[in-house]
Amino acid sequence: MIANDERPTTNDYFPMEATLTLLRTTFAFQTFPVTQSCLTPASVTHAKLVRRAVQWLRSYRCGVVLSEQACVSGEMPDAIGWKKACHSVLVESKVSRADFLADRDKPFRQKPEIGVGCERYYLTPRGLLRAEELPKGWGLLEVCGREIERVKASAKNLRSEIGFRNEMNLLLASLRRVEIRIEPESITDFLKWKNRMAEYNRGTLPEGLVAAEEEANGFLLETAGH
Repeated sequence: MIANDERPTTNDYFPMEATLTLLRTTFAFQTFPVTQSCLTPASVTHAKLVRRAVQWLRSYRCGVVLSEQACVSGEMPDAIGWKKACHSVLVESKVSRADFLADRDKPFRQKPEIGVGCERYYLTPRGLLRAEELPKGWGLLEVCGREIERVKASAKNLRSEIGFRNEMNLLLASLRRVEIRIEPESITDFLKWKNRMAEYNRGTLPEGLVAAEEEANGFLLETAGH
């Protein structure tokens, strides 16, 4: 039996209760580092990477971007964009090493002078490729979460005269596809639709429309820069 003067009093429990409260409070407000989830080859599709490539080219200040359009050489870029002075940027999306290795055997990779792109990049999930595995002059982009990191910059002079002609062929073939889809209207008529709107509106464009000559079009500016 414990004597009355040996039994713990309410005050004796206060230090323990205060310690438990402190621990609970510390745990509740403790912050833990949040790691960014990177796309892995198992969680990404080629279509997703192509969309990311198009977005990256837009952010890279390419005013015109096309994806998965073929040219006469047989090359069908996953995404290609053009800056001022006809400077082109190619992005090939690869979700697996097998895909990358197969790409190296294509004729326009074996003979890079017939390929398109002043700059050329591979876009992959993080860690799929090593920089030393890239073709000469190529750059590497890696996807991690919402970010695209440029691991290695591309050379900017990879396109030859033949490559330039192949790019022109790609653009013309793409325009022809547009023309087929809008027939019987021609591309010229399509581009001049604002003129017709002005004619219908007694020579004045409807409110909110900007005249064609006032549209922002960096390709019509005289510049030698990229």
